[in-house]
Amino acid sequence: MASTNTLEDNIKMLEQYIEYFPDFPKPGILYKDVLSVLSHSDGLKLLEVILKQISIKLRGKVDCIAMLETRGFIFAPILSLHLNVPCIPVSKKGNLPGPVIEFPYILEYGEDILTLQLNSITKGQKIFIVDDFLATGGTLEAATRLIEKAGGEVVQGLVLMEKLELEGRKRLNFPVISLLSE
Repeated sequence: MASTNTLEDNIKMLEQYIEYFPDFPKPGILYKDVLSVLSHSDGLKLLEVILKQISIKLRGKVDCIAMLETRGFIFAPILSLHLNVPCIPVSKKGNLPGPVIEFPYILEYGEDILTLQLNSITKGQKIFIVDDFLATGGTLEAATRLIEKAGGEVVQGLVLMEKLELEGRKRLNFPVISLLSE
């Protein structure tokens, strides 16, 4: 993997590390496992290069990285290190210690509550939000509203994979970088 590759070239190369599982989680679904990248050292190195390339474009534009539970927790810290900015968790109710602020939201299969530790965001901070998957956009939209409730402003996001047919990005008021889409 040459360091002269563009971000787009590297993203295309990343696809070779994605594993496919037919009929998971139910018959008729072809599941693309983005976490399979982590089981290949070359894939993990390539992902780190991609995240570094993205961080170069973000430098000076964001004050903090918000990582969504649980898979966002894997990838966001790499961006945070390259940008030298804090990385904060956005998690489901009951998973963060100390005082938290909450935001309830409705999913296609029920309801849930996202939480953020109180005082983890300073009023006016520009936030880059990271999650693994964008489908309907419900979770990212709820996380954005929670961050806004805490005083932050989501300026851009990153997902590892996006299901385009569900048009989830239409629910978001910020640009999203999608590494893989279907």
